[in-house]
Order: sequence, then C-alpha cells, then structure tokens
Amino acid sequence: MSESFLQSANFIQSAYLVAAVMFILGLRNLSSPKTAVRGNIQAAIGMFIAIVATLLDANVVSYGVIIGGIVVGSALGALLALRIEMTAMPQMVALLNGFGGAASALVASAELLSQPETGAVHDGIVPFAIVASVLIGSVTMTGSAVAFAKLQELVGSGALTYPGQQFVNGALGIALLVLGGVVMMDTGNFGAFYGVIGLSLLLGVLLVIPIGGADMPVVISLLNSYSGLAACATGFVLDNSTLVISGSLVGASGLILTQIMCVAMNRSLGNVLFGAFGAAAVSEGSTGEAGAQDQGNVVAYTPQDAAVIFSNAQSVIVVPGYGMAVAQAQHAVRDLADTLVEKGISVKFAIHPVAGRMPGHMNVLLAEADVPYERLVEMDEINPEFPETDVAIVIGANDVVNPSAREEKSSPIYGMPILNVDSAEHVFVIKRSMNPGFAGIQNPLFFKDNTMMIFGDAKKVVVSLAEAVRNY
Repeated sequence: MSESFLQSANFIQSAYLVAAVMFILGLRNLSSPKTAVRGNIQAAIGMFIAIVATLLDANVVSYGVIIGGIVVGSALGALLALRIEMTAMPQMVALLNGFGGAASALVASAELLSQPETGAVHDGIVPFAIVASVLIGSVTMTGSAVAFAKLQELVGSGALTYPGQQFVNGALGIALLVLGGVVMMDTGNFGAFYGVIGLSLLLGVLLVIPIGGADMPVVISLLNSYSGLAACATGFVLDNSTLVISGSLVGASGLILTQIMCVAMNRSLGNVLFGAFGAAAVSEGSTGEAGAQDQGNVVAYTPQDAAVIFSNAQSVIVVPGYGMAVAQAQHAVRDLADTLVEKGISVKFAIHPVAGRMPGHMNVLLAEADVPYERLVEMDEINPEFPETDVAIVIGANDVVNPSAREEKSSPIYGMPILNVDSAEHVFVIKRSMNPGFAGIQNPLFFKDNTMMIFGDAKKVVVSLAEAVRNY
C-alpha cells in the first residue's frame, strides 16, 4: 500500500468505521460483568485505530505537538490507573468526565478563535456545534470537579442550597441561550463567546453543589453523558465521523444509565437535579446518635456470636455497600464467602443499582476480588429470596436496605426500591457506628429483633468473622 492510499479520505473513513464498530461491540460487552474486560479491550482497540487514522490525515499540521501530547497524556493516565485504588474509582470517573468535557470545549474554542488567522468563515451547523461543545463541555468540566470534591470529601457531601437558587440557574440558562445565539450569528464576536465560556463554567458548579451524596451515582452517570454529547458536537466542528459516533454512543448510553439509576431510586431526573436531596433529609431526631436513641437500643454482638448462627445456616446473602469500599474489605468478603461455601452454605451477593458512589461500584470491587460472577444477583432477582434466607450480611450498606423506603411516607427515601434484607431470618449489620448514610436518616433495620449489629472496621470484622466460622 502506498502512502497516498493510507492518507486517502476513503481509507481514513474506512478506519473510522472499523473503530466505530469496535466501540459498539465494546459498549455491548460492558453491559455484563462477565464480558466487561473484553468490552474494555475492544473499545481501546477501536480508539487506537481512530487515533492512527487521524494521524495519517494529510491535514495534520504538527506531528511533534501531537506525539508530545500523546506521550504526556499516556504517562499521566498510566500513573493514575496504577496509583488510584479501586475504592476511589468514583472520583477517578468524575475526573475523567471533566477531562473529556474540557478537551471538547478547548478543541471547539480553538476552531473558533483561529478564524481570524485562517480566514475561515464558519457557517451551516458549525457555529451551533461550537457553541454546544463549549457550553456542554464547560458545564461538564466544572460540574465534574465539584463531584470529585464531594466524593473526595474535600467539601461537604451534603446538598448546599441558598435562597433563589433555581432563579439564579434559570437566569444563567437564559443568558447562555442569548449569548450562544449571538455567537452563532456572528462567530467573530469573541466577547459573547467568552461570556458563554464563563457562564457555562459557573453553571456547572451551581448545578452540582445542591446535589447531595446520595445522588452521586446519578450525577456521575449524567456527567458522563454530557461529556459524550460535548464530544459529539466537537465531531461536527471538526467534521470527524468517529467523534460524532463515539460521542453519540457515550451520550445515549449515559442518559439510559441515568434513567436506570433514577428508576432504582424511584425519583425523576428533575428531582435529582433540583430537589436538594441531601438537605431535605436532615431533621431533628432523624440523624446520628440522637435518632438512634429515639428508636430504642441496639445490642452489639461479636463475630464469635455470629459464628454460632452460621453453624445452623444453609443460605447466606451478602449485601455490600460503600462502607465495604472505604474499608477495602472486598478481598476479606470473598474469603468469608469461600469459607461459608466450604461449610456447605449457599452464598449469593445482592447488588443494589445505586450501592456505592457510582453505577456498578459494587460489581467493580467484587470483580477485583475475583468473586464469581454467578454469585452476583441484581435487586429484582434477589429480593424474593430473602424470606427463605437464613442469614443476610449487610457490609457497610445503609440507605439501600432502609425499611423506611417502604414504610414511612414522610421519609425522603420513601418509594425507593430497596433490598428487603429485613425479611431474612437473621440479619448481621457490619458498621463503624450508628451514623446515618448518605440520605442523612436513621435506619430502623438496626433496631429490629432479627438484627445483630457488629460494630467496627468492615475489613477487620469480616476477617474475624471468617476466622470464627472456620474455628467453630
């Protein structure tokens, strides 16, 4: 093959088509834990093909700058991938969403700002695509930065609200529409363009700060969708079919996942974005130790006490939550499950869609610990099994097992589908303290007659529990 053929439009577009097919196959395989690794590899191969095809384009101005960017970016990406713990993956995803939005906004900005030098006149869909890319990308960047700060606990994870918040956001939205329209009619109006950038960055912050920690899985999914939409718009700016296709895939799949998360919480997307869930949950006598005293006393048990119950059990369901992630207890949990299986006890893991701080958080942690995929069971499938289960072990989960969602209409989580662990014959709850979860409300499960509270670091407690079961 000659160099001219490799640089031809037909070859490059064909390579882009192959890359798009790999993206679709990768996304399809990411839908299941069993095939997720294969899906990641397929998508990575697709991206590699797209990058090589882009570098073969005869219109490339400077290979040195591009290769330098690839080297620096790859080094930073490898460093983050190696150093970031699996428990911090939600923060990592939030950052990556922000980087994606920033990249799209920067590319679209460069295209518009280079207009006086190149003499190009933007018309057709390009001005609209530039504005859309900058607006969505900037919102994604600052919104993701706030999400990262909340997840990393650099700022409070609760909802931050102030009087007139919705009015301010609405005014910003109207101002952005006006300025965006001005830019689309006159792409040389850089004052209006800078206004779009500044207001978009501000809007990203103001949209995420009123969202409490309980809604972080939805926020991360939505920001991921935003980053895809920004990339899609940038594809129209550059007339790059791969960006259009891949951005559309990310945008659409992110929106679908966001809807799934909302259904799992029995809430609308509007309620998540504008409902200030974290703030609504706080009320006198409903949080912390005070709320616990109102509902009665709990008795702390030891792992040795729990081992006695296990000796007569035939079935166990493990319910992992964010507390397991914080304690990095996933490997200890797998060891406990293996120990129970060796004793002839059936073990399954109940996975709630919004357990943890990002979609699929528990699946990722358990997969890292090599828990067999067939033991992971989704909420709708596992719930009918709890009444027939001897022991349910709740490890660091809270809101997703809170009976208030079924029983108390005044509760801020009322109507949210939960794992019905309280239906099991015995319930072990492993927690550091009686403090509430993300929703900020106390959990009546802790005070039920069939519940045994085991206080302590999740990893240490599970290790002791496994040892007690082996020695009983």
